[in-house]
Amino acid sequence: MPNHRRIRPFNTRETYPEQNLDNDLCQAVVAGNTVYLRGQVGQDLETREPVGIGDPAAQAEQAMQNIALLLDEAGAELHDIVKIVIYLTDVRYRDAVYPVVGRWLKGVFPVSTGIVVVALARPEWLVEIDVTAVIAEERMNP
Repeated sequence: MPNHRRIRPFNTRETYPEQNLDNDLCQAVVAGNTVYLRGQVGQDLETREPVGIGDPAAQAEQAMQNIALLLDEAGAELHDIVKIVIYLTDVRYRDAVYPVVGRWLKGVFPVSTGIVVVALARPEWLVEIDVTAVIAEERMNP
């Protein structure tokens, strides 16, 4: 069995009850000092309620709040982010989403990829943000 720490495990039956899915997933996996986050969207992690329907900036804000929370639960912080991928359902949302992400990641300097997709897992989601972080060695072995 791998020595990975899985954060907030769930089954897709709970997350997507209207879909015929039955997959065991989690919000984050810590493997060594690397943290892999599930793509985050405009959804409250606690209530699973949508946030910012129709508002890409509000959805980006919620996604970044989720990212900060999950990184904290993983023992990481925003400055540990090394890669970010932003998925948008419309290229015009870039003007609303990128300033939000830029505010959260001021001074971090990750590599970044932006992708425009036809749709995300739920029709109300306009933006999804995928993050990989590497926890600084001094915090791994204090």
